Amino acid sequence: MPDEIVSVGSASSLAVIDIAIIVAYIVGMQLVGIFYSRYVHSAGDFFLAGKALPFWAVGVSIVASDIGAIDLITGSGAAYRHGVAQANFDWIGSVPAVLLAAFIFLPYYWRAGVYTIPEFLGRRYNAGVQWLQAVIWLAFMAVNVSLMLWMASVVLNTVLGWSPPVAIAVTAVLVGLYTVTGGLAAVVMTDVLQVVVMFVGAGALVVLSVWDAGGWSRMSQTILDQPGTTPDYFTLMVPHGAQTPYPWTGIVFGLGIVMSTAYFVGNQAILQRALGARSEWDAKAGMIVAGFLKLLIPMLMFVPGIAARALYPDLAKPDSAVPTLVRDLMPAGLRGLMFAAFFAALMSSVDSYLNSWTTVFISDLYSKFYRRVAGQPLGDYHALGLSRWLTALLLVGAALFAPVIGRFETIYVALQTILSFFQGPTLAILLLGILWRRATGWGGLFGLVCGVFLTMMLSWLGGDVFPSERPFLFVSFWSFWCTLAVTVVVSLLTKPEPPEKLRGLVYGEVLRDPTAQALLAERMRTGDG
Repeated sequence: MPDEIVSVGSASSLAVIDIAIIVAYIVGMQLVGIFYSRYVHSAGDFFLAGKALPFWAVGVSIVASDIGAIDLITGSGAAYRHGVAQANFDWIGSVPAVLLAAFIFLPYYWRAGVYTIPEFLGRRYNAGVQWLQAVIWLAFMAVNVSLMLWMASVVLNTVLGWSPPVAIAVTAVLVGLYTVTGGLAAVVMTDVLQVVVMFVGAGALVVLSVWDAGGWSRMSQTILDQPGTTPDYFTLMVPHGAQTPYPWTGIVFGLGIVMSTAYFVGNQAILQRALGARSEWDAKAGMIVAGFLKLLIPMLMFVPGIAARALYPDLAKPDSAVPTLVRDLMPAGLRGLMFAAFFAALMSSVDSYLNSWTTVFISDLYSKFYRRVAGQPLGDYHALGLSRWLTALLLVGAALFAPVIGRFETIYVALQTILSFFQGPTLAILLLGILWRRATGWGGLFGLVCGVFLTMMLSWLGGDVFPSERPFLFVSFWSFWCTLAVTVVVSLLTKPEPPEKLRGLVYGEVLRDPTAQALLAERMRTGDG
């Protein structure tokens, strides 16, 4: 067994009712995928569900993608290690950014009729920006799929004693079956069911874990009495000099201003649901629904991690906290439900990034290459078949790579560190691209390259420059401002973009252009993206 997985005891056997619940859940997910596969006849159906998703499905699916990747296991593990400051990632780090995405950025994406965020940036800037953004997101999403599969091995090893290769293989097969056949529609509709399962299971775990720890007051005192624990553990805004990845300066400036905004306005896996909405109103309303549900996440997902700190203060791997609680505290029936919730969290993240990875690869890279080589556009039948094969191949590759994941103190820190490499630069060029008509293609390209290069340098310097050895919040903040500065300077030194290129893509241009106003009004009336 790899060192990164830490067994915390012998696996508990599941009762018959637990097995029945798990089997019913898995079968139900596959039936949903099979049902929606009947409506997938083109690449547009596979990528954007035929632009037919209602607002409630969009909102719930966004939450499923987010909490499956971050909160249920890794967020609880980070809360176990660092305390209640982790809740900022869903309060400060979600709600303001969701509103900005809904009312400022999303209308431009949706009206442009694009499949991907790199495609939008390619239209606004140039092919170089689109290609670089596509490569960045493809790399990140591939790593993220491996992270999710690794978390599956953590859960199944801790709760059932399964070896990591078996756990990874089972998860990959189960997710692949409905994602390959049903596309985004199957992903979204299974996400809706998965959120219900996650909220019920996580709510039960909150009650049981806090009860077993003696209530909040006793639990808090138990943690504070542990050697090495400081009062900052229960502080929402941790002092700047504290030895934690989450000081208040990083939370407010790095997370609140840059990383959270970039996550919700530029993350392909999140926004692909909104791009598949049946109308612009549904896209906006879906984002707002997601923001409301995100308010509940800290109580449901992080409290168990804190309770685990009181009950199991010596866990070698914080990401094993919640699986350990499930194994030890939950009775028959509830254990099966929570086990299904774990699968729901893992599967909702894996399926989201699988579908988004394929969309970016086909739309932003392969289709352009095919047109140049073949001299004709990529056909729908070709794109659909290739998308399904690529989804399967990515799953296999991610499963093979998953065992090398887990070398950070928590997987959550690993994920946020990777995001910090490009979140700041991406937000900067998106913001300038939509709000400043003078931004040029060369400005966006130079800004993006310089911003990503700076993040790598700052991450490498780490504790020599910042108060934390994992300074991803500060890195994202400074890379954002660096990208802004470089983009502005280079844009002012290069030729302005022609008005016809900016039409419908830039805020100022839309307001002053009667033709663009008429075109956008017609698109809204007909629902034609």
